[in-house]
Amino acid sequence: MNKVLNDEPPPAQTPAVHADALTVVRGPRTVLHDLGFTVPRGRITGLLGPSGCGKSTLMRAIAGTQARVTGTLDVLGHPAGHPALRHRVGYVTQAPSVYDDLTVRQNLDYFAAILDPGRAAADRRHTHVTRALTDVDLTSHADALAGNLSGGQRSRVSLAVALLGTPELLVLDEPTVGLDPVLRRDLWTLFHTLAAERGTTLLVSSHVMDEAERCDHLLLMREGRVLADDTPENLRTRTGTDTVEAAFLHLVDEAAATDRTKEPTR
Repeated sequence: MNKVLNDEPPPAQTPAVHADALTVVRGPRTVLHDLGFTVPRGRITGLLGPSGCGKSTLMRAIAGTQARVTGTLDVLGHPAGHPALRHRVGYVTQAPSVYDDLTVRQNLDYFAAILDPGRAAADRRHTHVTRALTDVDLTSHADALAGNLSGGQRSRVSLAVALLGTPELLVLDEPTVGLDPVLRRDLWTLFHTLAAERGTTLLVSSHVMDEAERCDHLLLMREGRVLADDTPENLRTRTGTDTVEAAFLHLVDEAAATDRTKEPTR
């Protein structure tokens, strides 16, 4: 990984995430193969690809929780996992990370106290908790036990926890899986509001290709490799297709044809 000479924040024009020759090995298997890409700041980047293609592994690497990572992976100007990123990156896993025996507000109060400890910060923590509840539309459920919530509501509590520290980068691993269409729409509205009004960078993974059309930028993955790093419009134009899904299939076929030409003749 690249070394950082100081903890000063990077210039605003640097990408939120920059990867070069990024590789992750798990046991005998290479999960991510020599990836190179960038995630622009202040925009929504969709990480799209079928289940098992390496999306979650890549997101863990960006969040600094993945072992056996080689190559360059810089996040907000620091190596992934650097202590300076602790309050600047929010990470939401596929499984909700909440305490079922606490209310929604108690969950948020607990995590807010970890992020911003001390009596002097009490008013600030209260403000952050109130805003996070409003962001995810759970104010009316603030005093409900997390264990009594629906799956979609519990996922929103996890998102609220990630929003407490006003992160510059939000890494969201399939946040809309299993949600009804109305809640999916509302979450995407929130994502666009965070990017447009707060300048938050969002990296959102999904295996549902129609969500690609909601993103400003796309990383298309298959079998641990990045097939494309571009905008939806450019991908459609480049492949001569009408949808991102059709563009993805075109790129898959193109990659397969290239692989066949590299196979040794017998």
